[in-house]
Amino acid sequence: MLRYYAIATVIVLTIAVIVTTRVHLMLPGHVNFWKATAPPPPPDDTIGDAPWALSALPDCFVQRSETTGTQAYVDTQIPAGAQPVPDGMRLSYGPCTILVRKGELLVERGSDQLRVPPRATLYKSGNTLVLVRATGKTAVLRTYEIIANH
Repeated sequence: MLRYYAIATVIVLTIAVIVTTRVHLMLPGHVNFWKATAPPPPPDDTIGDAPWALSALPDCFVQRSETTGTQAYVDTQIPAGAQPVPDGMRLSYGPCTILVRKGELLVERGSDQLRVPPRATLYKSGNTLVLVRATGKTAVLRTYEIIANH
């Protein structure tokens, strides 16, 4: 009978040591090697809506001015000779790419993806980009100098 108590004691102590070790070392209770999950994206990635997207890319563009007012007022501030960039155009400046879509812009640099939400219009004049974005009764015009090579 003493032999059975000794065996039961060894089993209980072994289980207690294994459970305690896992808890203290934070080892997973089960690892599935057959189904691998994708790693989460690196925390440095920027993804989302950003009306100021071009301002966040100093290695491609430098913001030179900003004008806010009614749509009619802002339209008068668009530089002479600036031409609207048509929908479907993809502009590349160094590591930055701008895709012009119906009323919005998609801006990419590496793994960063920013969207200038609708009612955005992009104009180009020489080495300058002009972004006009309207929300409600207010419009904002931002002028950028292109500093990255094509």
